Order: sequence, then structure tokens, then C-alpha cells
Amino acid sequence: MSKCVGAAPASWFIAFTATHHVPLIGASLITLRLHHKTTYRYRVPVSLGPHRLMLRPRESHELRLISNDVVVTPAATVTWARDVFGNVVATASFEAMADMLVIESVADLELNTIAWPVFDIAASAIFYPFRYSDDDWIDLGALTIQQYADPEGRLRAWAQAFIRGNPTDTLSLLKDINANIASWISYQSREDEGTQTPLETLDRGWGSCRDFAVLFVEAVRSLGFGARLVSGYLYNPDRHLEGSRDTGSTHAWAEVYVPGAGWITFDPTNRSVGGFNLIPVAVARDIHLTVPVAGSFAGTKDAFVGMTVDIRIASQPPEA
Repeated sequence: MSKCVGAAPASWFIAFTATHHVPLIGASLITLRLHHKTTYRYRVPVSLGPHRLMLRPRESHELRLISNDVVVTPAATVTWARDVFGNVVATASFEAMADMLVIESVADLELNTIAWPVFDIAASAIFYPFRYSDDDWIDLGALTIQQYADPEGRLRAWAQAFIRGNPTDTLSLLKDINANIASWISYQSREDEGTQTPLETLDRGWGSCRDFAVLFVEAVRSLGFGARLVSGYLYNPDRHLEGSRDTGSTHAWAEVYVPGAGWITFDPTNRSVGGFNLIPVAVARDIHLTVPVAGSFAGTKDAFVGMTVDIRIASQPPEA
């Protein structure tokens, strides 16, 4: 294959404290409190199967996690691990039956991002097409492979239309695809589970933030880039960004690996580049691997009443 880029009785509790963080020069430093509460209700008590939780923000040079408290009700045995992408994953196992399950996460963090970042792209990758190094190509692996069928090459043809010449500026190409998805596709919030395929999104002309992110990732993969999906939260204090009904919400976006610059963040829902206003929790090859809460229960067919998710993100005074 070518390398050319063509424990309390009613709940369980845990806390984390982060390490020292050096602010980025020219960055906007804000301290936030993120509150994520997921509630499941059942008509009668049910047996709860193991639940997989991906709620802890990913620490980086742009994000310092001050603390993260997670409470699960009813009481659960919780084990923690990191998956193949380095995401922190908790597994909650229950003994008692219950007619309600509440999973609540509160995180205090510092977000230290730049609204208009400058990317130090390696000279070998400034223009497209370029070649990943042999080591990068091996390590990117499945992140360069399209995950959805495109038998007639329709998605690749759509993506190739943004190539302005040979060679063409790499970052400009990625920015054009990122910005134009919102021109082609109308944003619609969707509460039901699942994600549209890229071709479904193009044909229907509408989609949610996760549909936008999947379309972008699959499009750039069709051109030979290594890319991954990201899930997390969108901080929207002015309530002007798509993908959020209030000051914050869960959100999905993408990252593309470009030599020299590393992983560059693209949010096609809001046509933005860089991690400004974004709080990442999980990265993965496919969007279904980044679900915040996933689990099962055993009970009657009509036992499940419904699920509610409440997200609140508020600015806090700087840490002393």
C-alpha cells in the first residue's frame, strides 16, 4: 500500500488530581466546571449489566484536569483502564437491582487554547500530495483506512474536488473540506443513537455533529490522510455555536495527523480549526467507540422508560 497521502452504600466515588501545567503563549486560559449527568429510568427494578464509562477529559498541553469526581448510583464496583488510544475507560459492575441508574461526572479543568493557531507543518508535508514516513504509516494503521463502503468512489470524488492543483497547500485543502461540509450539509440535532454513513449524509443533505465528523474523517482518509474521531464537549458561552443548545453539550469532531504539526483539530460543524472551546474525552478509529456511557440491563421488554442527559459547563474563578 502506498504511503503517499493522496464506597458509600448508595453510590461509588472517585477523584483525580492533575499535574503541573504550563500556559501556552498567546492562549486563552479559562477555568471551567463540567457537569455531566446521565439518568436511566425503568418501570420496575432490573438487573444492570456492566456499563462502560468514557467521561474523563483527556489531559494535554492545552487541557489541565484539576479534578474529576464520578458518582454512580446504585453502588457499583468500578475498575479503570486505558484503551488502545489512551482514553481513560471505567467499567461499572452492579450487584443490586434498581429502577433507576444515575451516572454523574463533575470535572474542574483549565482550557488553554488559541483561537487562531499556527501549525508548524514539516517541510515535507506542506504540499499535498506528500509521503508519511514509514514509521508514521505503520503506526497510523487503521486510521488511514475508510471505515464505510464507497464502492463507486463517490466520496473520494467529492473530496478530490477540493484539490486546487498538483501540488496544493496541505492545510488549505483540509480547511476547505472542513469549511465546506457545513455549506453542503444542514446541521440538525439528533437525539437518537447511531451515525449516518458519509454517503447517507451527502444524499440527505443534513446531519448532526457526529455525522459531520464522520463525513470529514472519511473524506480525508479517501485522500490518504491519517485521521481519527473525537468525542467530548463543546463550551458555548455565547450560545452561537452549532451543536449546543446551551452553554455546553456533548460534541464530536475530528483530528488529522500532519507531520510536524501532529494532530490538528477540525470541527466541521462550526467550520473551525484548532481546539478552541473543545474539551476532548475520547479519540478512536470509529465514532461508535467513543460513546460516553454504554451498558445493558436484563428485564421485561417494556421495562425501559427513558434516558436523560444533562450537560452544564460554566466558567470558574482561576485556581488559587
